[in-house]
Amino acid sequence: MRDAWDQLLSEAQAAHDRITALQDFCAFPGAVHRHDCAPHHDPLSDRMQTDAGLFAPDDLLPFRDALCAAASEAKWRETYRDTGYGATLHTHFGCYEVLGSDTPLGAQEMRSFVIYQVPGFHYPMHHHPAEELYLVVAGEGEFHVEGQPSRHLRPGETAFHPSNVPHALTTHDTPIMAYVLWRGDLATKPVWTHPEALS
Repeated sequence: MRDAWDQLLSEAQAAHDRITALQDFCAFPGAVHRHDCAPHHDPLSDRMQTDAGLFAPDDLLPFRDALCAAASEAKWRETYRDTGYGATLHTHFGCYEVLGSDTPLGAQEMRSFVIYQVPGFHYPMHHHPAEELYLVVAGEGEFHVEGQPSRHLRPGETAFHPSNVPHALTTHDTPIMAYVLWRGDLATKPVWTHPEALS
C-alpha cells in the first residue's frame, strides 16, 4: 500500500501532466529521491485536514486529499516566525514543502509548497527573488500583485508572481488551499515588503 508521500508525489505529477500553466512554469523534477525529514506540526495542519470549506472540482479532489493526507507528517514552515507579525500570521496561514529540500520528496530543480489560509485574513505584501506560480486547489481567495488589479481566483486558476514583485493574499468567506511552485533563486527566504506597517 502506498504511503501518504508516494500518493502525494503521484498526484503532484498528475497535476503537472494535466495543467498547462504548471508545465509552462517549470518542468516536473526528473529525479525525486525519498529521504528522512523530521515532521514539524502546526495546529493549522489539523484544521486544514477537516475544513469543509475547501471545496474543489472533481479533477482536483485527489490532489487536495493527498495534500491533506501528508499534512500530519509534514515539516510545516516557520517563515516570518521571528518577526513581529509572525504569531498573527501563523494562527491564520500555514505552509509545508511538497517537493524540494525540507520534505521527504527531495528535488533540486524546483521547490513546491502547499499553503492553507483560513477565511477572513489578509496575508500582507511580501516578496522574494524566486518566481512563483500559485494554483488554487480548493477554496478561493483574492490575489494582489503590486501595480496590478486584484484577482479573485477559484480552483484550477493560477496567479504568477515575478521575482521580487510584492504580492499578497486575502481570504473572505472561505479558506484557500493552493499549490505553489518556485523557480530561480530557491534559497532566499521571503521578506515583508512594508514591515513598518505591521507593527
